[in-house]
Amino acid sequence: MEAKVRWTEAMQFVGISGSSHALVMDTGPDHGGKDTAATPMELLLIALAGCTGMDVVSLLKKMRVNFSGLEINVRAERRDEHPRVFTGIELEYVVLGTGIDRAAVQRAVELSQEKYCSVRAMLRPDCPVSFRITILENTGGSNA
Repeated sequence: MEAKVRWTEAMQFVGISGSSHALVMDTGPDHGGKDTAATPMELLLIALAGCTGMDVVSLLKKMRVNFSGLEINVRAERRDEHPRVFTGIELEYVVLGTGIDRAAVQRAVELSQEKYCSVRAMLRPDCPVSFRITILENTGGSNA
């Protein structure tokens, strides 16, 4: 894998993946930025949620779980001193569907966290990650 990051102005950078996909990073005015995009640490949380989300969707489909939505809410705590690493992360998997088998969702999440999610593996063992599962019964409204 390869990637590059190009400075644009102030503290804004454009990251370009080896597959030619781009994203913008910035920081707030208190650190010299203009708050035009997510910070690198926010992107790490998004990467974690995206990685485990892809695992869980794939596993739930293989388990034939009838779900219609998945949202992963992420909360993290950071050290006050530099480097301001994450000291703990909590993931909330919100699954929307009809007649969802909680045990199947639990198994899919555990497999992602323990075996498949590469981003989670990169954080191990220095950053504890906990999770909880919320199941919302589909009543004909919008997705999670």
